[in-house]
Amino acid sequence: MTKDKLTIKNLEFTDNEVMQILAGPHDRHLTIIEERLGISIASRGNVIQLNGAESEVAFAKGAILYLQSQITKGFTISSDDVEAAIRMASATVTIDSKEENNVADEISIATKRRMVFPRSPKQADYIQSIKTHDLVFGVGPAGTGKTYLAAAVGVWMLMSGKVEKIVLSRPAVEAGERLGFLPGDLREKVDPYLRPLYDALYDMMPADQVQRSLTNGEIEVAPLAFMRGRTLSNSFVILDEAQNTTPVQMKMFLTRLGNNSRMVITGDPTQVDLPYGIRSGLEEATRILKSVDEIKFIEFNEQDVVRHPLVARIVRAYDADTTKLG
Repeated sequence: MTKDKLTIKNLEFTDNEVMQILAGPHDRHLTIIEERLGISIASRGNVIQLNGAESEVAFAKGAILYLQSQITKGFTISSDDVEAAIRMASATVTIDSKEENNVADEISIATKRRMVFPRSPKQADYIQSIKTHDLVFGVGPAGTGKTYLAAAVGVWMLMSGKVEKIVLSRPAVEAGERLGFLPGDLREKVDPYLRPLYDALYDMMPADQVQRSLTNGEIEVAPLAFMRGRTLSNSFVILDEAQNTTPVQMKMFLTRLGNNSRMVITGDPTQVDLPYGIRSGLEEATRILKSVDEIKFIEFNEQDVVRHPLVARIVRAYDADTTKLG
C-alpha cells in the first residue's frame, strides 16, 4: 500500500477578523485540527498554510472552509464546532468555498433562538432525510443528537408554515417505574418523562413562545398512551425513546400518521427498560420495515456522539463488552 504523498496548501483570507475567529484564542482551533489530523498548520498574515499528507490536508481544508462559512454568517465558533467540522470533512469530498457554503445552507436548520448545524456526516444525512421523507427512524446510542435534531427540524417546519403543529411523545417507561406510583396529578406524573423534549424546545424557541404554543395546541407533548385512536394530520410528530414501546404500541403509533405529516422515531436499542420477556417495538419495526423504500433508517454509532468525548468511549466500551459476552 503506497503512502499518501506530502503536500502544502495555502488558504488566503480577505477578512482578517474572520481569520482570527477561525484560528481561535492562541490559535487553539488550528491546534485542534493539527492534533486530530496529524498535520502542521502555520498562520502568517492573512494566510493559513497546511502541511502534511495529501488526504489529511484535504480534510483540514474542508474543515476550515466549513468553519469559515459559519463565521461569515455571524456565528461564533467553539472547540466543539471545530471537532464537528473535522468529522464532517473527514467523511466527505473536499469542495471549494462556494460549494461548501451551499452545502452548509442545505443542511442547516434555522430556529428562533439559534442556527443548528450537523456535527457529523450521519447527522447531516439524518437532517436531510427528515426534510425529504415522511417517516424516518433515528437509531443509535445516547448523545448522537437524534431527538434534538428532529425537534429542530420540527420547529423549523412549524415556523415556516409547512405543518400546523408539533406532536412530541414518548412511552412512560423508565427503570421499572410506573406512572401510578409517582406523586402528583397526571401532568406532574408525565412531565419527568417528557423533560428532554421540553429542553429541546426551549433551546430553539423563546420561553414565552413555547408556553403560548403549548397553550394554544401548536405544540403538544403527551405520553404514548394518549395517541390511541387519533389521526395526526398536518403535523410533525416525534416518538422519542421508542425502544421502550411494545410491538403493539409501535404499530399503533405508526398508523397515526395522517396527510401532510412527517414522523420521526428515535431510540437506542441498547437501553430497553421494558419488563423482562417483552420485545421492543423499535426492534420489531426495524426488522419489518427496513425494506420499505419510502421509510428511511439512519443508524448512528459511537463515532456520531457529540457530547463529552468520554461519552463516545463509554459507548464503545459497552459495545465491546456486549460483543465479548456473546
